Amino acid sequence: MKNLSNKGAQAYTPLTLKLYDWWVLGISNRYAWRCPTEDVLLNHFKKHLGRKHLDIGVGTGFYLSQLDHARDITLMDLNTHSLDAARTRIGPQRIDSCVEHDVFNEFPQALHNSFDSVSLFYLLHCLPGLPEDKARAIKNAAAALNANGTLYGATILGDSAGHNGFGRKLMKVYNKIGIFSNRQDNALHLKQALEDCFEEVSVSTVGVVATFSASKKRV
Repeated sequence: MKNLSNKGAQAYTPLTLKLYDWWVLGISNRYAWRCPTEDVLLNHFKKHLGRKHLDIGVGTGFYLSQLDHARDITLMDLNTHSLDAARTRIGPQRIDSCVEHDVFNEFPQALHNSFDSVSLFYLLHCLPGLPEDKARAIKNAAAALNANGTLYGATILGDSAGHNGFGRKLMKVYNKIGIFSNRQDNALHLKQALEDCFEEVSVSTVGVVATFSASKKRV
């Protein structure tokens, strides 16, 4: 199985994970991307969280660690350091399983039609390729939802989104070294990819971050 997303995933080492909440969720979200974590992103996560949940691209496990009512959780990531950190932070007793998997590859059949909610927070802008390539990851994630489930998340948009000076500097560095691959990502392409898989789609922009939700998946 070829891991197509490896470059972005490799950025998450034990050291960078220790700095992630401070730098990404604190400094970068507020000042570079202009989308405060607790005021916007945590509320969005909480709003759409279902009883049986799959979190893809787990980071440090921050969001689920703030929502202790979530108990039936599966974690998916390509990086084992992230999976270990998130599992420890959320609480092993709340985790059903940890799945090391690349979202560009079809999900294991055991995960199909299984979840009430699937989250993709700050994953899509890290995936390599053009927006149409990332639609493949959205399609794979949709397959994990049951008929009434919701796919939701947030992603940092590309050059056309109107970045400030701080954001432009981070975009240049992150895209150059491969942590991001999002210079051409925009809300319209995201909405189109979601509408290919779902009947009900909502995409909103705060700062340069698109928050989205999608339900009633197409058969």
